[in-house]
Amino acid sequence: MEKADIEALRARVGCAAMLEHEGFAIDLKESTRRAVKFRRDDDIIIVIHDDKGWFDARSDAKGDVFALARYLLGGGFSEALAAVCGLVAYEPTLPAWERPARLLTIDATITERWEHRKRPWRASATWTYLTQHRAIPWHVIRKAIDANLIREGPYGSMWAKHADGVGHVVGWEERGSDWRGFSTGGAKQLFRFGAATALRVCVTEAAIDAMSLAAIEEMRRDTLYVSTGGGWSPLTAQALETFAAQRETQLVAATDNNVQGEVFADRIRQMADVAGCDFLRLKPRREDWNEELKERRERGELPHARSAHQG
Repeated sequence: MEKADIEALRARVGCAAMLEHEGFAIDLKESTRRAVKFRRDDDIIIVIHDDKGWFDARSDAKGDVFALARYLLGGGFSEALAAVCGLVAYEPTLPAWERPARLLTIDATITERWEHRKRPWRASATWTYLTQHRAIPWHVIRKAIDANLIREGPYGSMWAKHADGVGHVVGWEERGSDWRGFSTGGAKQLFRFGAATALRVCVTEAAIDAMSLAAIEEMRRDTLYVSTGGGWSPLTAQALETFAAQRETQLVAATDNNVQGEVFADRIRQMADVAGCDFLRLKPRREDWNEELKERRERGELPHARSAHQG
């Protein structure tokens, strides 16, 4: 594995994920923002440096997530690397102080909170974010709006709807120029963009990537572009298994061109193998499909694209 891939893994997988996966729990009473105490029976590990470092409270052991894997599991670096790779999609429990406070005071249901937000319109803050910062063609955004898939989030951000199999909102991805998150109290299932009955299902890691790939492929009529929201929840797995159960389906792993993307792609491949449906790995040339879209626009490789300010 290249050094850059190892660094990417170190950035994506925190020490908290490794500890929680191995049976440790946060001691909230004795933790602070800068030093989070984890306990497992008599073992005590303190996580520091914004989840990137740790030390054993009862010995001199310390280091990064790879050192933690070796400390807890034994073995060499290759075993530690495999263990960290396996946690790419694992989402540890957030300490109370890390949960977005602005949403904790909202008592409304997921549906009510979603409906309370306006749909983007031409020249709105979210429209500007998507067209200018994300380079998504206006007609793709319009299709997403007409399908009730995106909403205006706070401060010019976008909310992208995750829905169940019958279209009910269960949560949403939150993306903005300086914000990335998921709805508090919501559930990750799938962002679904395109033909609901399509037999070609392209699985991406973000709604922005799903719309970007749709723009690159000129919204193929035989394709449903979906996003897992960067996670792999039981609901997400169940939804993808439902697609795979239709033998005519082709599952396309259109995940990122990096270590996490390969982990997700392998899971989708295994799912297709079990179900007996067709599988395809589709990689962007850049790290993700939005970066790919931006590059293609700059090179003039999207002949269908019209001005992002039209609509």
